[in-house]
Amino acid sequence: MNEHANQTTLRRWLLMLSLVLNLFLLAAIAGGAWRWWAVRTHDAPPVHAKAAEGATPAAPRGLRFAADGLAPERRQAFRVALRDARRDVAELVRQGREGRRELAQLMAAPVFDRAAFDATLSLTRAADLGVRERTERAVADFGAGLTPAERATFAQALAAAQGSFRVPPANPATPAAPAAATTPRP
Repeated sequence: MNEHANQTTLRRWLLMLSLVLNLFLLAAIAGGAWRWWAVRTHDAPPVHAKAAEGATPAAPRGLRFAADGLAPERRQAFRVALRDARRDVAELVRQGREGRRELAQLMAAPVFDRAAFDATLSLTRAADLGVRERTERAVADFGAGLTPAERATFAQALAAAQGSFRVPPANPATPAAPAAATTPRP
């Protein structure tokens, strides 16, 4: 009988060990499922984006995508032209970036030095305008070599792209200014 009691005690310990292990595994699975659910719902798109499910994704709007409606060799030529333009203005980009950092430091200084701020702002603006001018020249040079049909496609894509060629959408809330509003008052 003593042997039977030892087997019963051993079975009870094994059963309790099995229950503890199973409880641990269930807790681990539940915790993993909760983390997975929390990450998925946290990374989920906003509610307004869920309403647009089934809609086509937004087209890329960067300037480098403006030639996407053209033939592959034209797209490649445009990207090469933009790359060359960026390479040409790398120093101006660096100057503009450093100027903006210096402007932030001047603005945060305990004593505001207006003359230094204006001078730095002028240099930063000149660098930014140089970058814009060179980029716009590269776009214009590329457009000059296109056929009229390709140029129309390119112009439409430029109007939708981000950058200086972008055409902002019309604001229906702002009515056109009446002619009388533009005449000077006596």
